[in-house]
Amino acid sequence: MGKAEKWQERVVRELSDLPLVFMNPRRDDWDSSWEQKIENQQFNEQVTWELKSLEDADFIILYLDPNTQSPISLMELGLHASDNIFVCCPEGFWRKGNVDIVCARYNIPTYETLEELMTGIRRVIDTCV
Repeated sequence: MGKAEKWQERVVRELSDLPLVFMNPRRDDWDSSWEQKIENQQFNEQVTWELKSLEDADFIILYLDPNTQSPISLMELGLHASDNIFVCCPEGFWRKGNVDIVCARYNIPTYETLEELMTGIRRVIDTCV
């Protein structure tokens, strides 16, 4: 909802040399007045696009900004806990304990900083290529 840093742009910029296609759910034309209901066509299309993109992704990156509560990201973590997901959950995130336990249980790599996360992704990509 605009409180988190635009970390997706940073990740794309810093990992642009890798053979990856990035799908970023942030959109410039997002209208926060849209009713969050299934009947709202624009809202429904956005959420449907996000769900399909997550399902199609080879890797999922989540950054849980300590300045936010990130309820949608937490839901996405639950939906994709068994997939190839990378989680950055710094100290100060309001549900860090829950996130750490879920990630430990499902062997999801977790990182304290975006720099560490990007290094982890590079290691994984290097073993795949």
